[in-house]
Amino acid sequence: MEKRLLDILICPVTKGPLIYDKDNHELLCKSSRLAYPIRDGIPVMLSDEARSLTLEEVEQLKSHHG
Repeated sequence: MEKRLLDILICPVTKGPLIYDKDNHELLCKSSRLAYPIRDGIPVMLSDEARSLTLEEVEQLKSHHG
């Protein structure tokens, strides 16, 4: 995932910043608590395709700086 691309992508629901989760190939949004999948290197920025983050994942994001 290119840093340049990550810098311009925002959550379509909250317009907030996203955090790249390279282990799970997802873009995470703290505000909406959604995880957007990255398929074949292409972020799928549709709320219908996103999954809800678990409470544990949300807690981990709160401690994430970035």
